[in-house]
Amino acid sequence: MQIDVYNPDNYRSGIPHQQFAWLRENAPVHWQEHPAGHGYWVLSKHADVLAVSRDNKTFSAEAGFVMVDDLPPDILEMARNQLLGMDPPKHGPLRRAVITRFTSRMLAELEPQVRQITRDVMAQITLPQEVNFVESLAGDLPTAVICSMLQIPRDMWGKIRHWSDLQTSGSDPDLGGTPEEINQASVEMGTYGFQLACERKDQGGDDLISLLVNHEVDGHQLSEMEFASLFIQLTVAGNETTRGLISSGMQELLKRPALYQQLQAHPEQLPLAIEEMLRWTCPLHYFRRTATCDTEIRGQKIRAGDRVVMLYSSANFDEEVFVDPMNFDITRSHNPHMAFGHGIHLCLGANLARMEARAFFEEFFKHFSGIESGAQPVYIRSNSIHGFKDMPVFLTPREQ
Repeated sequence: MQIDVYNPDNYRSGIPHQQFAWLRENAPVHWQEHPAGHGYWVLSKHADVLAVSRDNKTFSAEAGFVMVDDLPPDILEMARNQLLGMDPPKHGPLRRAVITRFTSRMLAELEPQVRQITRDVMAQITLPQEVNFVESLAGDLPTAVICSMLQIPRDMWGKIRHWSDLQTSGSDPDLGGTPEEINQASVEMGTYGFQLACERKDQGGDDLISLLVNHEVDGHQLSEMEFASLFIQLTVAGNETTRGLISSGMQELLKRPALYQQLQAHPEQLPLAIEEMLRWTCPLHYFRRTATCDTEIRGQKIRAGDRVVMLYSSANFDEEVFVDPMNFDITRSHNPHMAFGHGIHLCLGANLARMEARAFFEEFFKHFSGIESGAQPVYIRSNSIHGFKDMPVFLTPREQ
């Protein structure tokens, strides 16, 4: 079988399950050539992805950031100030400063606001009509939630989403731009985050930015420059992963009407169902690490400086970990998926995304009496982001 994990065209139909299954069976540590001339090791087994996620000394996020494509030096320096691109000891104090703002109590207090945002998004659809589910519903909620948490002015929400899309979907001609435009978007986004931090410094606000830049945790207080990089991570992650989870999760239910009806009648089953949606849809295909020293994985020698890719969307279907992995089972109780990564770089907003998805589906069932698939949904052309750019559905609102 011809294996090409890099080519974005191989992801136009979703996760290339046949290739990934072959890798898990025949080449769990696979060398992938890169168009730029170098290459990287691809880990397709759950156990290996788990091990590398836990070994921050041997496998660095900071050395070359988390993407297989090289970043320009100025953008790489900025990226290293994002939490997902930091190694210990730099990583710990900053993560603790942020994670204290994503507590269970904070999320419980935030849920009514999330529900109201969800209702407002859905209330815009008052008549039976066909819409792009991704743009009209799934994309609006996470943008509104993260922007509301950061108290970003409403007239900037579209810009935030545009910047985010450029940085994550640059390989798709319908969504991306030139490399220069993508780099410019990163700079503009970081500059805007820096401006927000400066404006909120010592102003006594209670928004997320003010809480992050004005409070000390474990002896560390975020500087305006640190927040600028963190701002990019918060907004991009807050947009992309939740949008992918909601839209791809809904698509799987539409392919299985009995499951849709089951959750509509029993929304208390949503928490387990959302975990299966996460495993199945896996909003991110991979993150990269860089070996800091010579080492081995499954007997394969890895040299210092080698790139090592953790293929989450393969690990989530590992036959040694998941019973009948190609079955979409919303009652799956043992579900150690890696949709949010693992270890010290576990996604900061994991529980926020779960809450948003649960609120979305609960409110959707209340607001709409029917949803039908339209034309075949179209995936983003990307070896990194797993999600739809176009998902036509016909919606029928309930009579108010």
